[in-house]
Amino acid sequence: MKAYVFPGQGAQFVGMGKDLYDRFPKAKDLFTKANDILKFNITDMMFEGTDEDLRQTKVTQPAIFLHSVILAMMLEDFRPDMVAGHSLGEFSALVANHVLTFEDGLRLVSQRAMAMQKACDANPGTMAAIINLEDDKIKSICESIKEVVVPANYNSPGQVVISGSVEGVAIACEKMKEAGAKRALPLNVGGAFHSPLMEPAREELAEAIMKTRFAEGICPVYQNVTGQAVNDPEIIKSNLIKQLTSPVHWTQTMENMVAAGVNQVVEVGPGTVLQGLFKRTFKTLELNSATIE
Repeated sequence: MKAYVFPGQGAQFVGMGKDLYDRFPKAKDLFTKANDILKFNITDMMFEGTDEDLRQTKVTQPAIFLHSVILAMMLEDFRPDMVAGHSLGEFSALVANHVLTFEDGLRLVSQRAMAMQKACDANPGTMAAIINLEDDKIKSICESIKEVVVPANYNSPGQVVISGSVEGVAIACEKMKEAGAKRALPLNVGGAFHSPLMEPAREELAEAIMKTRFAEGICPVYQNVTGQAVNDPEIIKSNLIKQLTSPVHWTQTMENMVAAGVNQVVEVGPGTVLQGLFKRTFKTLELNSATIE
């Protein structure tokens, strides 16, 4: 069985998507349509911008989404048995899976990026990666701190990202190291993603999601909030709304996909981060990046 997975924020690079734009008239049309929908030329920033241009949240999220989704649309053999995406990548997965249209997916991603930026400006926060400490221990240390700090990404066994206020994350990092974590690494991010500090963004995005039509997909989507396979459009909507303030259960997603029989994983979009997480956790899977001959 084959799973297609879609990366999240951080995978961007200058030049992303240019090969698709140059080679395929349909891809060029989609990129042009994206410029119209976003009301700025994101293609200029993707193809010829600077790293700094691409780091702007309003650019980063739509850029990764566009590269991932348009690549999936150009694949002749795109026949997934299941799909999943990490954080932002869940939107890419839903469009590739025909749950959302290209236009609606892009609009939601753009609104998500803007709402998250506003929440970051209003409630400054940060994140840190905790290496080699049990999930339960990480959770209990976070709960013992009076500041806002929570587990945000369960990326793989032994790799969890925490998120919260700047002070909360700093205190937590010290406590994690005292408890035996191999490393506690502050991340260079713009805010406290997947934490209660994203609540204003969740409320804003919920309104947009509720107004958007979600269809039944061509296969199950494994959603971040539960790590479980979902087919029902209304449940997909509900989980997507919760996603901004809930942890990404990627470890559970990988485990559940493998338990369901997946033996081949294809990463669609920039980078190879998700392949790395699968490789670290499961040694026998066939792992590939989506490519077009």
